[in-house]
Amino acid sequence: MTTRQGTRPGQQNRARARWPRAAAIVAVLAAALTVAGNPAPASAAVPRVAQSWASLMFHSLTPSAKYVQLRKALAVQRATLATRVSQVTEGRTAHAAAQTRVTTAVTADAAARTGYAIAREALTTARNTLTVVSQRRPVAGAAVTEAKTAITTAAKTVTTRRAQVSQAATELKAAQAAARAATAGLDKAITAWQSAAATVRTNRQRLIALDHSAELAGRAAALSRDVVTEVRTKFTVADTVAVNGVTVHRSVSFAFRRMLADARTDGVVLSGGGFRTRQRQIELRTINGCPDVWTAPPSSCRVPTAIPGRSLHELGLAVDITAGGRTLTADSAGFRWLATHAGKYGFVNLPSEPWHWSITGG
Repeated sequence: MTTRQGTRPGQQNRARARWPRAAAIVAVLAAALTVAGNPAPASAAVPRVAQSWASLMFHSLTPSAKYVQLRKALAVQRATLATRVSQVTEGRTAHAAAQTRVTTAVTADAAARTGYAIAREALTTARNTLTVVSQRRPVAGAAVTEAKTAITTAAKTVTTRRAQVSQAATELKAAQAAARAATAGLDKAITAWQSAAATVRTNRQRLIALDHSAELAGRAAALSRDVVTEVRTKFTVADTVAVNGVTVHRSVSFAFRRMLADARTDGVVLSGGGFRTRQRQIELRTINGCPDVWTAPPSSCRVPTAIPGRSLHELGLAVDITAGGRTLTADSAGFRWLATHAGKYGFVNLPSEPWHWSITGG
């Protein structure tokens, strides 16, 4: 394991000259490292490329205030849109019912008018009949009486039919007014829905435009191999930090912590084994039956195990992840969650080992 050399006196002036730029980088990273874990010992310093990786992942996983504000506003606007959709549905139902009422009222009005016309015609016929029987000689009293009775009955029917016409006309007028109101209400609901939908659509596009997380994570991924190279030449144990009981390199601690927290929110409890010493790597090579500790390829071991000095575990840049205390398998819920989400946090799977995740996939 390589340790750092102290700064020689002759290098102090150059170090001071580089301080402003180094300070800027450290300032950008400070928030991420503060959230990620306890302050590092004075001897620990995250290499520059690793600082850049950590900074990119921090900004990828930490949305801007403007993004957060817009996301909150959009949540309210989506709720409003859902309300508007319900109002349109209710408006359409009310409009359909109003139209049905109008149709029924029109039919009833026509039937009442027809009945009234028939009743009036019957009354006229009864009156004509009375005139005829009254002019006959000799006068037939029974016929006259019958004719008068028919007139009385017809007149009552006309009165009834006239009332029915008035009632039907009133209902038709009310139904037509209700239909106009329902139509206006539906038009208003549709207009409000269209406005809400346009607002949501516009702000969703704005939110997408403000989301640079994928771009930043991609830039971090492009640096991952350089991170491994630089960390390997300068690594000390002081560069590691414990995250929920898993020891990882300080540069990846913020992203790893966020990954565990977000997985837990989704009901997946992740943990595992991260950093291990060179000596432990040698022990594992022996335990896993590698033909030769220092030269045999990982695939020759009973359980694939990297040659000491080449494992990312020795740098705290890889984790053998467990879910619910169990080693991940390709068909486990933990693996499926990671396969979908881990890239967001800068972690890539080694295909031959479902449990092994690192910043390079190695």
